[in-house]
Amino acid sequence: MRPKLSFFGHCRTVAWRSTGPFVLWAALISAGSGSALHAQATVPPPGSVKITLDDAIQLALKHNHSLLAAQTTILQSQALEVQANLRPNPTFFTDWEYLPVFGSPSKQNPSLYPPPYPLSQYLGDNTEADMGLSYLFERGKKRQHRLQAQQDITTQTRSLVADNERSLTFNVASQFFSVQLAESTLELATKDVKSFQQTVDISEVTYKAGGMSEDDLLKTKLQLLQYQTDYEQAVLAREQGLDDLRNMLGYESVPADYDVAGPFDYQPLKANLEDLQLKALQNRPDLHAAQQGVTAATSQWELQKAIGKQDVTVSANYSHVNGINAASVAMNVPLAIFNRNQGNIAQTRYAITQAQEQEKGATDQVMTDVHDAYAGLRENDRIVVHYRSGYLNMAERDREISEFAYRHGGASLLDYLDAERTYRATQLAYRQALASYLTALEQLREAVGTRNLP
Repeated sequence: MRPKLSFFGHCRTVAWRSTGPFVLWAALISAGSGSALHAQATVPPPGSVKITLDDAIQLALKHNHSLLAAQTTILQSQALEVQANLRPNPTFFTDWEYLPVFGSPSKQNPSLYPPPYPLSQYLGDNTEADMGLSYLFERGKKRQHRLQAQQDITTQTRSLVADNERSLTFNVASQFFSVQLAESTLELATKDVKSFQQTVDISEVTYKAGGMSEDDLLKTKLQLLQYQTDYEQAVLAREQGLDDLRNMLGYESVPADYDVAGPFDYQPLKANLEDLQLKALQNRPDLHAAQQGVTAATSQWELQKAIGKQDVTVSANYSHVNGINAASVAMNVPLAIFNRNQGNIAQTRYAITQAQEQEKGATDQVMTDVHDAYAGLRENDRIVVHYRSGYLNMAERDREISEFAYRHGGASLLDYLDAERTYRATQLAYRQALASYLTALEQLREAVGTRNLP
């Protein structure tokens, strides 16, 4: 809205140069553009593919290489389950002794083996042969305990990978908001450059007509330089932000000219701290991993106790000795006099206590994370509400009043430039506060462990 003319009517009565500049301003504005713009500022064209925040998160979960690498640890652990469930291999053994090497026995020892002495008879009467099979029978249900221990590790690994997904989701959302902030800042900088370029053009005409001093003209041009610099920095921030986001999504998952889409606006949240903490205890995958760590440590302890049980090796043997055939059966059992796996059993028992303390620490960390994130969100919420309660409108109206007064000779150039800077600073601060609020909201989602907050 423009200020009432009655106020500025008074200003015009005290401003000696109001008529000339006002006529020049009106003539240039009515013409649409008094002179060619010296520095055009246009928002870069939108990308051919636009992705929302939900799209970005889903793309990252499917294509982020670090996450894909982490997900292979689940497959690796499952492969170890197969290995843990395997039974021992049986052992086959054989030997054949006293075979003649240099010719027939008759030629080597005629007195003992007078010719003709067939080789087959020598092999049957004078050599020894053994053939047997042995198998290790595991006691204490070692195989079952190995499998259970590895399955518990796989379960914990899944939770750790889910925690990686939680962290990646937050990082993608934070970067997404950074891109939105850069684009919002770029939009503001584009408008500022275009608007103030018109001011500079009109000021040049006013200066040539004798309605403005050279010093005021130079001040106006120097202010334009600041707006142009802000514009270039905003363009760079947008390009770098999109590149960083693309790296998180998986470089090949989106085209080079992609863009983000979706509201960059205030999203109020109504939830109490106790409900959020309770939901976090139910959803946080790192807490689940800590809890599963206790189970995995217990499984390892059970496995080590089973390893302390001595295994039995049973073997069956067939022997042929000097024409006599015989069979034998043997059983071997280590005597558990010294080594009963005491050290490993004690170590894994202490590891259970360690895992229990880590679970308690993870619980405390969850409660702290939610409390800190909730406090940060409330603080950022209050800041955004302050801006939206009227300060944004105040800054815009102050600029409009100063611009109108300056164009009609009722305010100095310094007053007008100061109002422009205040408006720009307020708009930038609000956009940054909004991005901080949205990031704080996403941090609360990360702390709770789900994007569906109560």
